[in-house]
Amino acid sequence: MRVGVRLPPCAPVGEVAAAAVTAERLGFDEVWVPDSQLLWRDPFVTLAAVAQATTGIGLGTAVTNVVTRHPAVLASAVRTVGELAEGRFVLGVGVGNSSVEPVGLRPSTQAELRERLAVVRALLAGEDVDFGPVTSSLRDPGTAPPVLMAASGPRNLRLAGEIADGAILLSGISPVTLASSRERVAEGALAAGRQLADLQLVVSTFAHITDDLEKDARQLKPICAGIAQKGGGPALALAGISVQVPERVEGLYPDLVHAEDWELAVERCGEWISDADVLRFAQQFCLFGTAEQVRARLAEVEQAGATSVFLQHVGSYSLPYELMDSFAGVITSGWATER
Repeated sequence: MRVGVRLPPCAPVGEVAAAAVTAERLGFDEVWVPDSQLLWRDPFVTLAAVAQATTGIGLGTAVTNVVTRHPAVLASAVRTVGELAEGRFVLGVGVGNSSVEPVGLRPSTQAELRERLAVVRALLAGEDVDFGPVTSSLRDPGTAPPVLMAASGPRNLRLAGEIADGAILLSGISPVTLASSRERVAEGALAAGRQLADLQLVVSTFAHITDDLEKDARQLKPICAGIAQKGGGPALALAGISVQVPERVEGLYPDLVHAEDWELAVERCGEWISDADVLRFAQQFCLFGTAEQVRARLAEVEQAGATSVFLQHVGSYSLPYELMDSFAGVITSGWATER
């Protein structure tokens, strides 16, 4: 199982590229860059710089979308990064929540994802595509990268298994949700005449090494509340967390998970998420704990069938140097020998 880290392009591109160089030096296998045009720098420009600054680390979007990015524009961006990072790039695509909502658009539907991803793949394969009044193709398409679909709900997990080269699982590392997600992806793969073993299963999780879990877990309250707000209540209920969060929380821009004022978000989310709730969330869904505890959890994630896991730090507007430094020993020593 590969271990990666999420690098939000929250700083000048050169600084993000330098963080990727650090990730590669510390032994991480992959870096993942999210796409949200009002919050961060452009992910494809950033990944182009990262590709030129690094030598072997894997690169991916986690995730882009097919709403703010027309399939033809997306295909061209993917082709360009693929040329700079030959054999290292993976295209992660989702419904586009944090990209579409701040500009008044809606996340893509299943039908739109299916149709528009098919267009992207056809263009990258050099095929002619019907765009209504015209038929066009992508010049010099190059080698198409694997396409992974981000999903948490059962319907989208099945769709990922059916139409993508794998899934980015957004429900954390809870053993129960991992097993359920894996089954849904397998159902989609079977419907398309494929096997689960043919697909990549990438797990996204918030991570932090700490000797004071009760204290540090409180920083996860906006994450937990955001999951509940976006329909993740059933998954949280599996850990004994039963909460109701308003559809919109005023005063936190742009949303709970990406709040600019994180301390205010933690305080506000305390209205719905208790300290006990968020402690259970950290223990069940996140890689929070001592180095020994996170090593054991990583082993469990691998045994659950994940091909890759990428770590996220809390907050969207800083680079995760502390996270990378604290996890470097875990991924290159004790846990690596157990693999």
